[in-house]
Amino acid sequence: MDLQALEAVDRQLLMMLNGSESPLLDQMVLNFTNGLTWAALYITLFYVVIKNNETMSQIGLAIGGVVLALLLSGGIDDGIVKPLVARPRPCVDPLIEYSVNVVHGYRLPGYGFFSAHAANTMALAVFISLLLRSRLVTSAFLLWSLLNGLSRIYLGVHYPGDVLCGFVWGALAGIVAYLVYFRLYSRMSPKIKYISSQYTSAGYDYADIHMLMAVMVLTLCYVIIKAVICVV
Repeated sequence: MDLQALEAVDRQLLMMLNGSESPLLDQMVLNFTNGLTWAALYITLFYVVIKNNETMSQIGLAIGGVVLALLLSGGIDDGIVKPLVARPRPCVDPLIEYSVNVVHGYRLPGYGFFSAHAANTMALAVFISLLLRSRLVTSAFLLWSLLNGLSRIYLGVHYPGDVLCGFVWGALAGIVAYLVYFRLYSRMSPKIKYISSQYTSAGYDYADIHMLMAVMVLTLCYVIIKAVICVV
């Protein structure tokens, strides 16, 4: 299959997943895709890292791992890949911009390949999953990342191919960042594998894991309630 055929399939998938006839769903997706919506989740994650690490070096290393993951994912995307590939976003692509369902005038300028939203959320999801070593966290954060990627297709600011490549690159960025983190962590801290009903194998308290998940669920409730208020 050549590049033109792939682009045609990409456009067809976009039209299938882009927008809906539901004002409530439109507003929910807009709320969900807004980075500020998840501020409480990021703050809670920061708290969990601080509480479950003993030294400033360990805390700084974990935070540095997150920063590295995001630099490798979104930084390389925005700084190198998007200008180099120069693929227009669907909502401003002259070929289909008038066929795309634009939600509440949500049009973003610039290029769309690949999706930094998809890359950043996947990089964070993968790194945090490896860091905390909790199946609950892994499942929740991967689903969160997938929904973030789908939201960009729904809003017409990315093609499915943009999002898929973003996921792949973000996963690789998260893994690389964790390998760097683990190598440095192993040099400064003893190799301990926790076997306990109170802690994950990486030493993170399950009570803090549950608190993190509670904040995620409450944020989703906020997304829904805010959408209902805006529509009504």
